[in-house]
Amino acid sequence: MGTASYAQSDSIMLRNISDEVMLHGTCYENLRYLCKKIGNRLSGTPQAARAVTWGEKAMTEAGADKVWLQPVDVPFWIRGQEKLAFRYRGEKSFKEVNVLAIGNTVGTDNKLLEAPVVLVKDIEEFKNLPDDAVKGKIIFFNYRFRQDLVNTFEGYGDAGRYRWLAPNMAAARGAAAVIIRSVSTGVDDQPHTGSMRYADTVKPIPAVAIGNTTADILEKKCKEGAVSAQMQSNCHMAGTVRSYNVIGEITGSEHPETYITVGGHLDSWDVGEGAMDDGAGCVQTIEIVRTMKALGIRPKHTIRAVLFMNEENGLKGGLAYADSARAHNEKHMIAIETDAGGFSPRGFGLDMKESKKETIRSYRHLFLPYGVYDFEHDEGGADISPLHRMGVPVAGLLPDPQRYFDLHHTRADVFENINHRELKLCAVSLTGLVYLVDKYGLGHIDPLSDTPINSNVPHSLKKTN
Repeated sequence: MGTASYAQSDSIMLRNISDEVMLHGTCYENLRYLCKKIGNRLSGTPQAARAVTWGEKAMTEAGADKVWLQPVDVPFWIRGQEKLAFRYRGEKSFKEVNVLAIGNTVGTDNKLLEAPVVLVKDIEEFKNLPDDAVKGKIIFFNYRFRQDLVNTFEGYGDAGRYRWLAPNMAAARGAAAVIIRSVSTGVDDQPHTGSMRYADTVKPIPAVAIGNTTADILEKKCKEGAVSAQMQSNCHMAGTVRSYNVIGEITGSEHPETYITVGGHLDSWDVGEGAMDDGAGCVQTIEIVRTMKALGIRPKHTIRAVLFMNEENGLKGGLAYADSARAHNEKHMIAIETDAGGFSPRGFGLDMKESKKETIRSYRHLFLPYGVYDFEHDEGGADISPLHRMGVPVAGLLPDPQRYFDLHHTRADVFENINHRELKLCAVSLTGLVYLVDKYGLGHIDPLSDTPINSNVPHSLKKTN
């Protein structure tokens, strides 16, 4: 068979995959059930446990040859009740605002904390504050998500450091608490939660996020005069809980000992329904198994679909999966993550050797009919990062990013904000990539083994420039 016929057969197979998913796919209804019947699923909660049971059943119904649960001990953080109120200059009473505590933070032990608010625009301005302007005060870090960055994930990396660093920096100087402007592209008043970790060298202090509308008002009022805040919450860590990664396999017909891993995370934050982050990635992952089985595709290598637990506030699922791979000396050709939402797919990030990137980029023209064109970013994903540190090549699905950080980690991350066609097109793209990588390989396998796998990519698919 000539190289041209190889390319034609691949184009036909991707169209078959697309037709199967778009006409018969179950991912949208799976997501509806996960969001509406189970809801948000923070690690350690009863909802997370119900999601594990659901995931095991859904993976079995998709046709996986083998399904099992991989034990993971996860941190259990409880939000509880919380409130934040401000009193502005000239006003007698406090007015409550929308607020969300940052994940893994401490509360006020349900006591009322009242203190002056000190506004800073960024970390540098905070560093220049005298000690008496910090000690005992509530520091408001008013850093805005950069709207000039077209790739919103770059903006998230830039603004996200305030969620991660500000509570520790303020605690180290004796602040009473921290407020941050949410890490959000939205022009609304949705507060965004998310994870942080206290340094061992500081006494933990409460840390909360407010939406952009409230932040705009607070900024204005702080510039006009003195502002006081009242904060009350009982969020706290409550030890660890036994949970599980859900894993399904399609056994390889030629190299069953070599794995192509693809997955998303089953846990979510405790607000909204975890539809975009990352229910979408979970149902897309299950759809890969269902589609390959429905089309009678017999992969050469074992396809392993993973619903990771505890990506949001601990990464314990990703770490447990990598530890197991190391302990069993598993050979992973590639790990692919889908944890960037359910909007229309635009490409795949690739974090691997350049020769392997070129192999995957050679498939670009096969993906163009599905709106997928961008293979230029270095990207993988959080849950597969422990595998990557062991040398495994990784990739991450890149949906359109413009609306993601309007919804990310908010009460608005609900099923109604997912479009069924966009969700299914993501599943089409993921299944297509798994199919092509399984068929042609990536060349020499670096991680955990020196066993070579031939890369027989047809010349007609290779880049000529």
